[in-house]
Amino acid sequence: MEGIVRVAYELNFSDIHLGVGEEPRYRARGEIIRTGWPITDNTTFRQWLREIMEPSDVDLFNREKEFDGSFSFPYVRVRINALEAMRGPAMVLRLIPSKMPSMEQLNLPQQLQEIAERPKGLFLVTGATGSGKSTTLAAIINHINSTMKRHILTIEDPVEFVHESKLSLVRQREVGLHTKLFSNALKASLREDPDVILIGEIRDQETLATAIKASQTGHLVFGTLHTNSAVRTVERVLGMYPPQEQDAVRRAISECLLAVLSQGLIKTTDGKRAAFFDLFINTDACRDYIKRGELDEIESIMLRSTFDGMITINQSLAELVTSGRATAEEAMHHSLKPTELSQILRGRL
Repeated sequence: MEGIVRVAYELNFSDIHLGVGEEPRYRARGEIIRTGWPITDNTTFRQWLREIMEPSDVDLFNREKEFDGSFSFPYVRVRINALEAMRGPAMVLRLIPSKMPSMEQLNLPQQLQEIAERPKGLFLVTGATGSGKSTTLAAIINHINSTMKRHILTIEDPVEFVHESKLSLVRQREVGLHTKLFSNALKASLREDPDVILIGEIRDQETLATAIKASQTGHLVFGTLHTNSAVRTVERVLGMYPPQEQDAVRRAISECLLAVLSQGLIKTTDGKRAAFFDLFINTDACRDYIKRGELDEIESIMLRSTFDGMITINQSLAELVTSGRATAEEAMHHSLKPTELSQILRGRL
């Protein structure tokens, strides 16, 4: 197993796919590639499991047919997802760099630094699986850790990037390892004197309600969702509540929400990948629209609010195209509004 992981690490692959009845495969820059190695048999696969999972975790996987966890090699950390499939057991390993990325290295919008330095509020990072949400949050937490004297508490399932305390005190908790239930850990976090709380994923109304409460009581809260645009994220958050509670929730969200960053990855002309962003910043005007539930108006505000630091997906994609980092065809593929993007590019190219 270590040899398989080392190949991925040295070639900068992001994921490893292993399964009984299949040849091992890697994900490189968004694409699955074949290795040509022998088909994995059950004995070999079970041995791989024992190399990176505790016996109790292997037993748990055998019972539940699913497992999420992590393992640290001397040179890289991996996130583990094991599953049962038609051909037999399989697993996906996501490589997590041991070196913490900086906000500058990721070319994150400059406005995020100011948001990271706010004393309280809710900041959401969204995007599809594999879009770099965890990496973005790791860079933001690293910035706070390196420049401010805060108590940072993370609740993750599982822990991905491992932070060492610097100017800040960082405590990381993994569901299943350091706490039995995500909801219990999140509720308890309010009594643990944190300044910053990182929630691995906001999955349900209970988690969202606690996140809102924490952001209203003097904490800076970070969380993730699986949505593909900033405005759709606000809709998704509101949609977690029944209609009779909508008015109260809209008021709460309008008051505590700082910003939403939605991101994706696009193939670049040099064969690598770059991030594109949809950044919504909750200005006074936007708060009023959220309170009234007029979310479509927010998209119009974002288009003309670059001076506030806002960015739309099409503006971000257009910048990548005009700088020569991405092709127009690839940008169109990722755009939620390709007609609008085509008009933007027509004026630039």
